[in-house]
Amino acid sequence: MTTLFADLLPTPLPASPWLLATVDGRGALVGLDFVAGDPDREALAARAAGRRRPFVWDPVRCTAVARQLADYFAGRRQDFDLPVDPPGTPFQRQVWAELARIPYGRTVSYGELARRVGRPAAARAVGAANGANPVPIVLPCHRVIGADGSLTGYGGGLPIKRALLALEGALPAEAPRLAFD
Repeated sequence: MTTLFADLLPTPLPASPWLLATVDGRGALVGLDFVAGDPDREALAARAAGRRRPFVWDPVRCTAVARQLADYFAGRRQDFDLPVDPPGTPFQRQVWAELARIPYGRTVSYGELARRVGRPAAARAVGAANGANPVPIVLPCHRVIGADGSLTGYGGGLPIKRALLALEGALPAEAPRLAFD
């Protein structure tokens, strides 16, 4: 089993003040999990071990992830240039690669995403792959919306999806803005 390394990164998201970043030995981002409330490091490590994804706390190995996410939340970064290698099926990885092509501040529907991966009748399968994305924000699954423009489904919850889209200017001006402390 490959050793993974992790750190807790602060966010300006009220519903998730922390992100648990996990990288592999090469420094590739393999997981980014929303953490609500005050994080319990021991409980987070035990839960990861129970899912057969144990990690070692190592903030140094997560420095690039921390820097780029801080810049994103501060409005100084629109694109990530981190190596990513999330575990998934070939179809999931195809969908996730297409997520990375959705520009900052733009949204696409699940149907459009299905067309982009060459499976126009598979919007539900694309939605399932989108929902299984282990590296949200960096692979921007929050930019996928319903065909009618509604904010549907998000692993981190709709308040986080709304906040991320507001940060990117993809929602009306009256949407709440983030403040990074």
